[in-house]
Amino acid sequence: MITIRDIRTIVTAPRGTELVVVKVETSEPGLYGVGCATFTQRWSAVVTAVNDFLKPLLVGKAVNQINDLWQYMMSFSYWRNGPVLNNAIAGVDEALWDIKGKMAGMPVYELLGGKCREGVAAYRHADGRNFEEVEQCIQNYLDQGYRYIRVHCNTYGGNMGIMNNTNGLQSSSANAYTMHKTENAPEGAYYDPAQYMRNTVELIDHMRGKFGYQVEFMHDVHERLTGIQALQLAKDLEPYKLFFLEDALQPEQGEWFEYIRKQTAVPLAMGELFVNPMEYKRLIEKRYIDYIRCHISMIGGLTPAIKLAHFADVYGVRTAWHGPFDLSAIGAAAQIHLDLVSPNFGVQEFSGFTPEEREVFPGAPEARNGYIYLNDKPGLGVDIDEEAAKKYPPTFRDNFWLKCRLPDGTCVRA
Repeated sequence: MITIRDIRTIVTAPRGTELVVVKVETSEPGLYGVGCATFTQRWSAVVTAVNDFLKPLLVGKAVNQINDLWQYMMSFSYWRNGPVLNNAIAGVDEALWDIKGKMAGMPVYELLGGKCREGVAAYRHADGRNFEEVEQCIQNYLDQGYRYIRVHCNTYGGNMGIMNNTNGLQSSSANAYTMHKTENAPEGAYYDPAQYMRNTVELIDHMRGKFGYQVEFMHDVHERLTGIQALQLAKDLEPYKLFFLEDALQPEQGEWFEYIRKQTAVPLAMGELFVNPMEYKRLIEKRYIDYIRCHISMIGGLTPAIKLAHFADVYGVRTAWHGPFDLSAIGAAAQIHLDLVSPNFGVQEFSGFTPEEREVFPGAPEARNGYIYLNDKPGLGVDIDEEAAKKYPPTFRDNFWLKCRLPDGTCVRA
């Protein structure tokens, strides 16, 4: 019986974002697995959870009992489904799948039943300080073969939606807008929901006029609107045939999806901030959403994500796993293995990999002509070069974009 001999965490930031990797070493010499446990805003807490909680719990256990070990890790803390614990569990879970694939001599997608497709359609993020910059970004991605593009201008909403750079095309509403703040306004990433909504409609209208309907556009609200505002934005964007409108509501306001669904035909994606698979249940069963935007490590790894994908498939809801740059190449590979085997795959968010990331993560997925491809090595197919990882140590970063405030200074959940 092959058992867990040691569990270690490796934190590295080759792109300036802290990535947490879990390495599970076994009693079989040379046999190990790696998994992604990245919660970049609380990376040190995840490291503590793995090193001080999961490692003592799991050393000596059989590596092949993935389902039992997942239940054991989740239930042994009594309180569960928080983002720190879930990411810690996910790192171990993905590493165990990596080990199982290596033991079987198969890629993980073969263990899950085999491919439904050869490549995975990806979408990229197009942003800029003005419409001209966004246009150029879109064109660059089209030239690379991408046909799914998320469109933003000055990122999410507000300052953020107010294009202060006068060099280039701007929305007419942005040209006439000045944010009206209070005296002694606290520090923050200020945004005006009404202005953001006007600007977004003008942005999508402009890009449709420029690029037509040969490209699929998405837009991410990032949970920064009230229910009635989200409904109005969805209705205003309906003529432009978005591929989906993402995270239109805060997780706490999910009941509003019923009203949006009844009044618009805009496809809806939701779930980036969910940490419990049950948060999807009603949205999927009622068919209030079209895509699940799940961050796999935030719900505990591949094991629960497999079940969630199957559940969504029953109701005709497709997958669009959350895949930004605060995800290691190992975590990206885990998602893509699941994309390859899921009949209800929709599209995969993809941020590419820098040369530094490819140095740290040999075997990282490759993008060609708008599709992502895995290698066919056993397991997840991606490793970590620990010596290279040391060249990019973690640091404290001030995530200014999360300090969301309305014009009167009210702090808003992003």
